[in-house]
Amino acid sequence: MTSKLFSPMPLRSGQLLDNRIAKAAMEENMAGDGQLPDEELFGLYRRWAEGGTGLLITGNVMVHAEALTGPAGVVLDEAAPLEPFAEWAKAGKAAGGAIWMQINHPGRQIGSDMPGVVWGPSAVGVDLGKHSSRFGRPVAMTAEQIEATVTRYAVTARRAEQAGFDGVEVHAAHGYLLSQFLSPLVNKRTDQWGGSLENRARMLLDVVRAVRAAVSPSFAVAVKLNSADFQRGGFDADDARQVIAMLEPLGVDLVELSGGSYESPAMSGRPADARTQAREAYFLDLAKDLVGTSPLPLMLTGGITRRETAERVLDSGVAIVGMGTALAVTPDLPDRWRTGHEADRPLRPVTWSDKALASAAGMAQVRFQMRRIARGSRPTPGTHPAIALLAEQRRQRRALRRYRTWLITARRAA
Repeated sequence: MTSKLFSPMPLRSGQLLDNRIAKAAMEENMAGDGQLPDEELFGLYRRWAEGGTGLLITGNVMVHAEALTGPAGVVLDEAAPLEPFAEWAKAGKAAGGAIWMQINHPGRQIGSDMPGVVWGPSAVGVDLGKHSSRFGRPVAMTAEQIEATVTRYAVTARRAEQAGFDGVEVHAAHGYLLSQFLSPLVNKRTDQWGGSLENRARMLLDVVRAVRAAVSPSFAVAVKLNSADFQRGGFDADDARQVIAMLEPLGVDLVELSGGSYESPAMSGRPADARTQAREAYFLDLAKDLVGTSPLPLMLTGGITRRETAERVLDSGVAIVGMGTALAVTPDLPDRWRTGHEADRPLRPVTWSDKALASAAGMAQVRFQMRRIARGSRPTPGTHPAIALLAEQRRQRRALRRYRTWLITARRAA
């Protein structure tokens, strides 16, 4: 019997994905000089393209050069040259699949050692207990800054299409800017962008409208949304249900469901809310509730590593299975599933009690493997989390010096 996993997936924009398996976005933090993609990213995406996924979604590309999630973040704004992005798109389509660019603004989730701006809907900082000083103190955005940021998303989407990407995914999850506006714990505004869910969703809806208007009808537009923030009093599943309904009339092709933020890193299986268990398909229970009412196809990401789990996700009514870490360990996992094989052994577990530090180490492990794949080497899942974290910290210090120099030059040229 032919698996539904390997059946085509039609989208409302007219695109037809080869199968129901997507490489979900993982923040690579692998930009080269000028905050641009280079051979390292090209090699990584070429390897994933050859592994059998129907859709590759890039790690988040920044819409604002002065607001990066990390010092080696890729920036695509009006000033960026398109040639490196065209090479990236070409690499991602090397085996005939589709590639979408995830576009993002970090808002308040910016390191305190980073230059640039730290913005949020309100002046509410990231609460990580003893680690809170790792992030800058945000200032509340003005109406002009909000409107300018909406325009930045549209510019990045338009230029992504010009570079040859097949679509964009607007990142409104994991505690980044659009997710901050959605959260009643972070958004304390009393104007048209705060208060009711309709007001808190206004910036996301404005971004989607602007993006859809800036690209052609055949260009895919997706949204990544938290199924829940996993913080008491925060954005929850009922909010997600209502926001999905708001997105439907705007020409959205797909909504990817995830969850959590730096304050509650459920996306890594370690939510602050202990009632949520870390397991495969972390968010499947919430997704099952949303599938029944969603007017849009849903993609589910979070902890999926085995074909049996992927099949169970599709059986629930979810349209596309998203995987991240599993593909950083086994980049040809879809092709393996086709032939009845499974993934290589998983990453070495991070058992540290400090959730924030454990989450950082987990992300460092994934990036360590991505860099090995980019160089043409085999992943080493047994790498100790502390080794990966130390290597990541060294790379980030070098990248931060380079980014500071680049940003000063870019400001002078503006």
